[in-house]
Amino acid sequence: MQIDFHHGVTYVVARLAGFHHPESEIIAYSAQYVDDAINQGVVRFKNSKTLFQRISSAHRMLDYRNFETLAKNPVWIPFHFLPSGGEHPDQNIVDKLICRPNSPVAQAMVRHCILQKNHLHGLHRLGITMHVFADTWAHQGFAGINHEINKVSELVDADGQPDHHLRDRLAGYFVSKALPLGHGGALSYPDRPYLIWGYTNGRKEIVRRHNPHDFLTAADEMCKTMQRYRLGDPDAQVSGLVEPDRSYIAHLISSLTSPDKKERHQQWLHHISQGKFSFGASQVSYIDKGVGSWKHSALGTDSAEDDTDEIFTYQNSFLSSNWKLFHEALQTHRLFILRDLLPQYGIRLT
Repeated sequence: MQIDFHHGVTYVVARLAGFHHPESEIIAYSAQYVDDAINQGVVRFKNSKTLFQRISSAHRMLDYRNFETLAKNPVWIPFHFLPSGGEHPDQNIVDKLICRPNSPVAQAMVRHCILQKNHLHGLHRLGITMHVFADTWAHQGFAGINHEINKVSELVDADGQPDHHLRDRLAGYFVSKALPLGHGGALSYPDRPYLIWGYTNGRKEIVRRHNPHDFLTAADEMCKTMQRYRLGDPDAQVSGLVEPDRSYIAHLISSLTSPDKKERHQQWLHHISQGKFSFGASQVSYIDKGVGSWKHSALGTDSAEDDTDEIFTYQNSFLSSNWKLFHEALQTHRLFILRDLLPQYGIRLT
């Protein structure tokens, strides 16, 4: 999914689940920042003994030109292609690694997040969890490894006719070597909310995708999760999305059809500012880097990428900053997924 869903829709769903505006901003910012946190390593400060270790949850665009770097990037499985765990314990590892909507692994991830809600970074982790959870719908059928299961051929449109437009784009696309990784062969088709499409995968299986239906289902399940989070009970009976908000979300998912994700995002923010949802009008924005961003507030830098030997000016507010809390939640999430959760399904990754 892209910024229109991970930030815009996540904010809307958080409000509809009962969170107030400031809480919803943290959840939605964290959900989107998973796609924008590209730096990793130790953060050092002037005039302070404080050091902070961070990890990345996304790759740089430059990595698309270096297939070896891209394939070895540890962000894919814990943050973007959560394994389903397979249907049976004796299934092969590839089947276990394939992402499936609302899989048992995804449900266990959500449960743990809810039970750990009282941590200082609880809302930040909820946003990260909502990113990964939502992607189990968008990235279904693909795996965060370099494997033929991810190969895409015979793309078709909503009418089942060959999609020559995408085929022509792929013919000269510079990431062609990386196509078996994730959903590279389909480019952004799995992530665009409004698309109805299909393809043949690497196992020669015909796959039909209805993104509007899947994305609305994801939003509804996210709402239920956030309602349970507020209650502190992962088993609570909750309503999810209700009318008329549910229908309006469905309408926007299908009708905002710009291929530009940032344009679609701005349209979501416009509808939010105009009070089109039952929670009323709200002003929401997202700045990933530079003045106004979480990173700028925490570190005082407006650079998109950091030099490995850069030293920042320490501020007393750093320890309670959203940026620091997000990165702590990021590490907590990754450690739980890789060390505690996936081994229960016979998946052990380093």
